[in-house]
Amino acid sequence: MANYELLLDGEDRPATNRRSPRVASLDVFRGLCIFLMMVVDYGASIFPVITHSPWNGVHLADFVMPFFLFIAGVSPALVYKKVPDRLEATRKAVLRALKLFFLGVILQGGYFHGVSSMTYGVDVERIRWLGILQRISIGYIVAALCEIWLSHQTGWEIGFFKSYYSHLCVAFSLSAIYAGLLYGLYVPDWQFKVSPATSSLPSNDSSVYMVKCSVRGDLGPACNSAGMIDRYVLGIGHLYTKPVYKNLKECNMTTNGEVPESSPSWCHAPFDPEGILSSLTAAVTCIIGLQYGHVLAQLQDHKRRLESWSLFSVSIFGIGLFLAFIGIPLNKSLYTISYMLTTSASAGITFCILYLLVDVYGFRSLTFVLEWMGMHSLSIFVLVSSNLAIIAIQGLYFHDRKNNIIHWIITCFVHK
Repeated sequence: MANYELLLDGEDRPATNRRSPRVASLDVFRGLCIFLMMVVDYGASIFPVITHSPWNGVHLADFVMPFFLFIAGVSPALVYKKVPDRLEATRKAVLRALKLFFLGVILQGGYFHGVSSMTYGVDVERIRWLGILQRISIGYIVAALCEIWLSHQTGWEIGFFKSYYSHLCVAFSLSAIYAGLLYGLYVPDWQFKVSPATSSLPSNDSSVYMVKCSVRGDLGPACNSAGMIDRYVLGIGHLYTKPVYKNLKECNMTTNGEVPESSPSWCHAPFDPEGILSSLTAAVTCIIGLQYGHVLAQLQDHKRRLESWSLFSVSIFGIGLFLAFIGIPLNKSLYTISYMLTTSASAGITFCILYLLVDVYGFRSLTFVLEWMGMHSLSIFVLVSSNLAIIAIQGLYFHDRKNNIIHWIITCFVHK
């Protein structure tokens, strides 16, 4: 069994017996996640509307992370359906999660410097500890431990919620802890220093900033408790230096990605959208995906599967919209509960559609590319997130290094 197959690669077997066919829509869904990631990574500069929302609200890019987490949660229900040795299963699950976590640190911790620089390496005092794969590994291990230790299913006929009520208790507990910390912690005034290596200011200018807060329960980019927890626990030097809130009008960020000195002080601060606090609700997305996996593992009838998934999706989508209506914003950077529910439901609805098209009606010829991408998703993820594929293409030039396909595309579409 491959090390990362439960998270990104399509090696899991959702069938309940050896003669049952493979559920191809799982691979297609993984491939769709990779495809969306590539679209928003490389197409955002051409079509800014698809990039991450600067703060509240959702754009296309804001669905990618929940989709990854959702499919990572589906897999443990299939792989750990029958566990003869819980301790051994736990050891293997933890080992897989740790490997995925540290792979994420290498890919997104600052080790690779992008297509504009052929250098590599990162100061361990500035390395970014959290990122996409790290969050997936955290959500996966939560879902896997729930499945290994808290599943006491005695028969589908006793009911879905009765069979897995302990999983739902974990999800409610994580959400409650998240809400208590997000709204209950007091955020004092804080200051930070931007080093010349990460500052857009000349090195002889002051780079010490003070952010006035002294509030509790604020959900803005400057004074939320999620950022405070990361600054205290991880250290401000280990946070993401290019948060999307720099695209807010208040920050007046230039086309070169620089924030003017006249902008509010918090516009210069780093902030990690994959931070510690938001990982709690992100793990809930995996637990929701786990419940979809239970339906897939235990029901063989297409109609009953689709009915169960549809009912669950519509229910949590409605709850998420209600929470957004009463004032809990849809916010990817904070991974608010309303955002978690609506995007998880969107993932569930998308999976229902793919299952209907691919596994029920057999339209695999229309999605074979996505299916192939899903079966090799980890390899593609590594190539894309490290920019190795772009660097390889960029390395093929004609006479001059600027005469390459990547430079031509950027010139034609971005700087036109």
